[in-house]
Amino acid sequence: MTVDTPADDRAGLAGKVRRGLAMSLLNTVLGKVGTLVVGIALARLLDPADFGVFAVALVALFVVLAVNELGVSLALVRWPGDPRHIAPTVTTMSIASSAVLYAACFFAAPPFAHALNAPEATGVVRLLAVAVLIDGVTAAPAQLINREFAQGKRLVVDLSNLVLTSGITVVLAVAGMGAWSLAIGRLVGNGITAGMLCRLASYWPRPGWDRRQARELLAFGLPLAGASLLYVAMLYIDNVVVGAVLGPVALGFYVQAFNLSSFPVNTFSTVVRRVSLAAFSRLATDEAARRDAVGRSLALLAAATFPLATLLGLLALPLITSLYGPKWAPAAAALGFLAIVGAARVLNELAYDFLVACGHSRVTLYLQALWVALLLPALTVGAHLDGIRGAAAGHALVSAGVVVPAFGYAVTRAGVPGAVLLRALVRPLLGTALLAAAVLAVRAGTDPGWGQLILGGLAGLAVYAPVVAPLRHLAGSFTRSPARPEAVAAAP
Repeated sequence: MTVDTPADDRAGLAGKVRRGLAMSLLNTVLGKVGTLVVGIALARLLDPADFGVFAVALVALFVVLAVNELGVSLALVRWPGDPRHIAPTVTTMSIASSAVLYAACFFAAPPFAHALNAPEATGVVRLLAVAVLIDGVTAAPAQLINREFAQGKRLVVDLSNLVLTSGITVVLAVAGMGAWSLAIGRLVGNGITAGMLCRLASYWPRPGWDRRQARELLAFGLPLAGASLLYVAMLYIDNVVVGAVLGPVALGFYVQAFNLSSFPVNTFSTVVRRVSLAAFSRLATDEAARRDAVGRSLALLAAATFPLATLLGLLALPLITSLYGPKWAPAAAALGFLAIVGAARVLNELAYDFLVACGHSRVTLYLQALWVALLLPALTVGAHLDGIRGAAAGHALVSAGVVVPAFGYAVTRAGVPGAVLLRALVRPLLGTALLAAAVLAVRAGTDPGWGQLILGGLAGLAVYAPVVAPLRHLAGSFTRSPARPEAVAAAP
């Protein structure tokens, strides 16, 4: 199901990618700023234990969401013909799988919550799992929007969801509903914006069935669903281990640190991923264009991600206490290492999308399995030895020390020379080293607080910016029409 793009169509693809990136960037920036503001308010209204209970429910939700539609909806992005031809079969498979998974989640909620030392999370798990049913209904419309790079429509949906979810959650938190406020707000927001998504995609779910399509969709989707499940396990196995070993209060601190460490992923990787799979897929037959796209994407993502992750890690204590208050200070012990995990995830997600677009979905499955297999012992040993800081250190060791090189090797096997990857990382790595030295110098002469946070950030960025400034031509090249438009078209 690889999409061929004729050469004379690629300039148009470049325009779609460019517009999609612009809308995706605006969506992400507004969404993350809004989420940060709401998160600060909720952190001051709720206790770490409330966040721990909600984290238990989120683990259950994201595990079932990973396999909810068996990976078949992504076929709508890569389908070579009219995707609406297969949409009814995709919808049927998505709704059926979501109903089965919700039932399983409902009955498994009590033992799952007890295993994570949070029996009070049982009801929250069952309520939040209703989002699985909503996701099954909207799987086809969501991917149709991604296929057409219609990120302006996605902007409307996501910002509406943010406003609804945040408003309801804050009101309920003020009313003293604790973890329930987080679950109810999220569920109501998802339900209302699901209708908006269908309307803006001009596609209301209509179940249908074609046996031949179903077989092809399963052959394509099941490896991706397996990889997605393993990826979710990689993301949330730390919550399971921390909750089971250290309890919901420690889990609350860990979750807050993880949320901050995910800022690079949620900001930069999310922007790229909304268009990268479609862009890479449409260049599946042009090896040179794909190689250029990977090199440019990697350089820009690294240039944006590495300094932010470094600042999060080195200024963890003043950042957390200034934003969330002194009661959250223990979270800083984990954030220093989880910032490394955040940067590693950005690199791995780019590689994941590239491998999927090239038809190597089975390889991604093996890499995710390796990730999870190594994480479990690393997290368990780390949590027992040094609490949430030890768990975070184990996570960083596996993610950055083993999985990033493994994904890099897989990308080189898929046709991108290692020299291209290394060349893309040289300036971001050099600039990050200088930034770290400047921040450490500020830390040595100041006390944790707003002053250290501001001074350290400014000093670090002042030495970082000149090193990576030459990379700005990569971003500019995405908006021009060069002699070889297919190379620009590839740039996610």
